[in-house]
Amino acid sequence: MDRRLVILFITIFIDLVGFGIFVPVVPIYARELNASESLVGDTGALFSLMMFIFTPFWGTLSDRFGRRPVILIAVGLSALSYVLFAHATTITLLIVSRMLTGIGSGNITAAQAYITDITPPDQRAKALGLIGAAFGLGFIFGPPLGSLVFDRLGVEWVGYVAAIMCLVNLVAVWAFLPESLREKVSHRKIRLKPVTSAIKALREPRFRDLFIISFIYITAFSMMQMTIAMLWYDDYGLDKRQIGYMFAIVGLGSAIVQGTMVGWLQRTFGERNLMIYGALMVAVGLGMIAFIPDSLFLPLSIISIALLSLGNGSLSPTLLSQLSRNAEQHEQGEVLGMNQSFGSLARIAGPALGGRLYEMGHSLPYVASGLVMLGGLYYVHGYLRAVAGRKTA
Repeated sequence: MDRRLVILFITIFIDLVGFGIFVPVVPIYARELNASESLVGDTGALFSLMMFIFTPFWGTLSDRFGRRPVILIAVGLSALSYVLFAHATTITLLIVSRMLTGIGSGNITAAQAYITDITPPDQRAKALGLIGAAFGLGFIFGPPLGSLVFDRLGVEWVGYVAAIMCLVNLVAVWAFLPESLREKVSHRKIRLKPVTSAIKALREPRFRDLFIISFIYITAFSMMQMTIAMLWYDDYGLDKRQIGYMFAIVGLGSAIVQGTMVGWLQRTFGERNLMIYGALMVAVGLGMIAFIPDSLFLPLSIISIALLSLGNGSLSPTLLSQLSRNAEQHEQGEVLGMNQSFGSLARIAGPALGGRLYEMGHSLPYVASGLVMLGGLYYVHGYLRAVAGRKTA
């Protein structure tokens, strides 16, 4: 394996452990600060709003000045946001800290563009799967660590531990990760107009359906992600540490699939079939959460997690690979940044909708997310028909 991919994997892993620390902590801590379930969802939505606004900016910036400086700046901003989180004794400070974290989340876009710089097109899906594997490993170690620190040392140390990890990451990137972009696009203007850029992107037939599929998928998934800790706490009586272990199981499944199975899945089924199978597995995995009885909580939860892991491992790298194949080399960072921007837009809609549905009924976010994902199959088939039509034309 390319040494740069190994270094990039390690830096992404460190960053995502720091991110994963907050997954089980924020919903429960926000409610300790007297936030309603809707406001808990809105906290996640505001985090993602900042990602939506700034991710295309980071992507274009990486095309112009290089991937490495963007990663360094983004990690530094994340460290500052985590220090602020450590002192967030009101819901307002909590929200501000999460918004700053959202602004600093451009390193994933730059990392994706970095991978496209150093891998040939036919190997990109497998290489991009490393990011998913790092995300999965971050979920193995991050949430249990966050739950343990929250339970034993208090919420302020959750922020401090994440900030320390960011500083370690900053040093690692500075010392060991070389620049990957050979030809910087110095003439490209840097604009901070995410809505205009999103509308323009949806007019581009090369990417339109892929962006829509990504938006639907992440909306459905984030409805679950933002509310599941509350469901486990409220309906199944899990404590903070057990919630962390459940997230670790989620991360382990994702890491196994994306770290070891993506290449085999693509060779066996092909990228187009994986888009269909992935959407179906995610839909079933999300929907069944609503119907898990107490007596079968662990085995049925593991089945749901397995379906979500396989579906995510089939769909997410395939979407990124298709986007990368359709983009010219000079626009890789911008296109992948725009995909992250649509993902951020979905993470605005998903948590906000999920929190409100949870207030109405604890099973509703999962029924709704499963149905939303089934609706996404319409666009998957539309994209595949369009690709087939272009090849026969």
